Amino acid sequence: MPHHTHQAEPQRQPTHPFGRLGLHNLRPAAAELVLLGDLTGRYATGSYSRLGSDGRTVVVRSDRAGAAEHGHRVTAAIACHVARAGGSIEELARLLLHPDHEGGRHARHIAVRSGQARALDYIRRVWASATAVVAGTRALDSRHHAYEVLAALRDRIETTPWRGERGRTALRVLRAHLTFAETAGGPLHHASERQTAEEAGVSRTTLRVVYETVLKPGGWLRRLRVGHGREGSSWYLDHGSAGGRARASLSRFWTTQYPPDLALEEWTTPETGMTADIDSTVIARLMGHDAFAHRGLGSSALMIIGALHVRPAQTVSDLVGTASVSRATAYRTLRSLADHGLVHHDGETWTLAPRAVGGFGDSPLGAATEPGTQPAQGWDGIAQCYGTAGVAVRRKVLHAVERAAYREVLDRRAEHRSKATVIVRDGRQVLVPARRPDEIPSTWQSPDGRVLNPVTGRPAPDWRLATDGRLILITAADQRSYDELAAAHAEALREWNSAA
Repeated sequence: MPHHTHQAEPQRQPTHPFGRLGLHNLRPAAAELVLLGDLTGRYATGSYSRLGSDGRTVVVRSDRAGAAEHGHRVTAAIACHVARAGGSIEELARLLLHPDHEGGRHARHIAVRSGQARALDYIRRVWASATAVVAGTRALDSRHHAYEVLAALRDRIETTPWRGERGRTALRVLRAHLTFAETAGGPLHHASERQTAEEAGVSRTTLRVVYETVLKPGGWLRRLRVGHGREGSSWYLDHGSAGGRARASLSRFWTTQYPPDLALEEWTTPETGMTADIDSTVIARLMGHDAFAHRGLGSSALMIIGALHVRPAQTVSDLVGTASVSRATAYRTLRSLADHGLVHHDGETWTLAPRAVGGFGDSPLGAATEPGTQPAQGWDGIAQCYGTAGVAVRRKVLHAVERAAYREVLDRRAEHRSKATVIVRDGRQVLVPARRPDEIPSTWQSPDGRVLNPVTGRPAPDWRLATDGRLILITAADQRSYDELAAAHAEALREWNSAA
């Protein structure tokens, strides 16, 4: 895959001497990839296996198909490096088809197998994809620059209206990915669905829904590679696109009350027209608690807490805009938070309690305690009140069981496709195929390797177990020993494989 840690800068015209791009004009890592190939195996990950049609099972590619996929990834990466350096397709072809450049082995193999014209056509297709990727990315010059990009992305997330329950859930998922990206040091990061669901405090089903309906169509997330085995998927965080963002119905944007006369100049803006303004860092800290699960306080409480943490003393009309919630949702959520002493109101303005972010509510001095108001004693206490305590733990246990079952399947597949061993016999290498336990049940084998008669349960002197797990009948007319029969079988199998 191309290096997506570099996000888009405009295409530059080549400024190289004599108009030719040399290895010295590329970055050191790019020049090493062209000259020496993929020494670290970075582009081999996932090349020799793929997901099946059901999206779950792992299908092992043949060696030829795996090598082709590996070579294509290296070729695509080199094309992206040349495009970022301002090169041309002619210079890319010259680098790939040079006989001393290991990175161009795949393109040269196509030229030898299918002809020069076919290879050049393949290079043109790779170049078109590479230029499209580079045109939509921006180069990150340093780790400090990467954090600046992530900080700008965080500001954009915090000032974007996330309307509706699905939008607020999408914010939780996107904030989890931003946390992973900050840990990785750039927009390119790795995360599995289970890992993201645990971080955001949602189920995998809900996670997939917001991926497909909000985040991917809205241009916030791109999945570069689907994870398999013990590796998570590769994701790239983007700044979103207004054109791709799904629009909600107008009833969510506009109030149902209109002035009787335009001259009154009232209600001329959408109900949620005020710019959104929340503290996503606080939301990221709280969204994993059971108190904010589906049947608990919910995502609307997270939005209001995040909005009040940035700007204290807001009215309900202010929160409709800053927290991106409807007026009815704002009143309902504030009432729930006030019941636990997490927010206080003075007239029409609402503020957070001093220790509300820690889940501890209290009543202001001199304020009359309303009936039914019980100051919270931590987020676990609130989860107990709503019956959502233990949701996160149960989710993690379920994910651990699913991971163990999946890895067990992978281990069984690895055992099934284990390669045969080679022994040296009389100065020659003899191929020893892997044992086939499906041929001989374990009840037919004795500890010393002899075959047991399934009727009598005693060793059968005329039968032996071959190296490939099959039965061999030794009769009195056969003058060869068991070792000679096994060696002859292995030699015949080796010669057949060599010929094939």
